[in-house]
Amino acid sequence: MQRGPWPWSRSIFDAAHIVTSADLPYKSGALGRGMACRGLVDVAARQLANRLQVTMGQPIVVEKAGANGNYWRRFGSQAAADGYTLLFSSSALTTGTAMGAKMQFNAVTDLERVSLVAHAPSVLVVQQASSIQTAKELVERARKEPGKLSYASAGIGSPAHLTGELFKANEKIFVLHVPYTGAPAAMTDQIAGRVDYQFANVAVALPQIKAEKVRALAVTSPQRMTSLPQVPTMSEAGMGRFDAAQWIGLLAPKGTDQSIKNKWASEINKVLENKDFEAALSNAGMNTAKPGTAEGFDTYFKQELLQWKTVVKTANIQPE
Repeated sequence: MQRGPWPWSRSIFDAAHIVTSADLPYKSGALGRGMACRGLVDVAARQLANRLQVTMGQPIVVEKAGANGNYWRRFGSQAAADGYTLLFSSSALTTGTAMGAKMQFNAVTDLERVSLVAHAPSVLVVQQASSIQTAKELVERARKEPGKLSYASAGIGSPAHLTGELFKANEKIFVLHVPYTGAPAAMTDQIAGRVDYQFANVAVALPQIKAEKVRALAVTSPQRMTSLPQVPTMSEAGMGRFDAAQWIGLLAPKGTDQSIKNKWASEINKVLENKDFEAALSNAGMNTAKPGTAEGFDTYFKQELLQWKTVVKTANIQPE
């Protein structure tokens, strides 16, 4: 077998094997991606793989895994913890767990966090013709007219739904939730004025914002977005601390040695500081994560899970 310096793999929506440690033999591998947000995860996985192949000098294969439960069970319980097979995934893991989704594996104990790669914020939008100009005005209107306003989402348990319920709980407002069968349908009715607002995926909302069909009031990340530099964060808009961006990152099977996780994180940190990578993700509606550690990602992962469990319980959200 050919030997090389790295064993690698990335994915939840992408799976690939590569070599991550100088002590491990090289063997080809695959990254697998699957579940919600295929577009964002696919873009991030391929952009990351392209750059890691250059910096590491090893091929990285990105393969679709799909949402098949058998794949998840096989990956979570049977993949070798040797650094060759990793999972590139999204906050579908934390929100799915919070919702009690049947994933046939335990996202907390069967997977270990390796590296946070990107954040995909939502953007709070209203119809362009709406008299509501700011997030504060939206809250004031909702408080004056409880139960009269409505917000759209891409469906029960979707990021837009959970973010909408977090917003309601934080601001103590009563607003009607209108679930749709997907983000495009929700945006269509938003443009038509059939709903008052929504927390939309940036990739879906950006063309409509540029076309002046909807007005952006705030983004849900702690930092402004490069693609929407004029739009304030929720905190800047007077909503207090508010972080509801979807995360995208790399995970490994349980039992993966800490030195392997650290090596992967170190290599990914180099890519996170690459301006071309930052631009590629920005064009797709994402912000690159700050360089970090496997331990830092693990802490963030558990904080996210706690936040969404609290939202699901408070709003009494039941999976369909």
